[in-house]
Amino acid sequence: METLTLYAVRYLRKDVGVAIIVLIALALGALLRAQTENRLTVFQAQDAPIRLAYPATWGSVEALQNVVLKAQDPQTASAFKTTLTIEARDLDPQNPPTLQQFLDRRVAQRSELTGYHFLASQPETVGGAKAMRWEYAYTVQPIDQPRRASLPVVVHAIESIVVGKETVFFITLVAPENDFDSARARFAQILQTVTIQ
Repeated sequence: METLTLYAVRYLRKDVGVAIIVLIALALGALLRAQTENRLTVFQAQDAPIRLAYPATWGSVEALQNVVLKAQDPQTASAFKTTLTIEARDLDPQNPPTLQQFLDRRVAQRSELTGYHFLASQPETVGGAKAMRWEYAYTVQPIDQPRRASLPVVVHAIESIVVGKETVFFITLVAPENDFDSARARFAQILQTVTIQ
């Protein structure tokens, strides 16, 4: 019994020292993670008057369609990755469409997606410009290869149609349904950084 008491007293300082070092290491790790996750990449389009910041952990990827920016979150826990896309179209200065007309066109385009479902729309302001935000959902087969087993993914999308002086921007964020709540919060932060020249 005395041996156990002697052992406990003898190593108590060392155990406390190790515990303090572990706690400091965990705190520093949490601080480093927070700094990494909150770091932003500033994007300035060369051919379009738009600037915004998105998470630095996201990577720019090649797009099949003509877009200004396509960035993905590689840490999305799904075969379908959360993606931010910006499209830009020149406005007709003589007869510019209204926000409602832009929305109607986008809804018609997206209605061709598999399992498409319109969810909501509302006017807003982005970067000091008039905008329309709308949400929709659809399904996608993220791994479309023969004999590869993969379940379809329900995708939730949110898009802001932003009308500038000479250009209309379609800023879209798509995410798997199970990741959409955090993606929506991230999209709101991204929209706060938008500057339209």
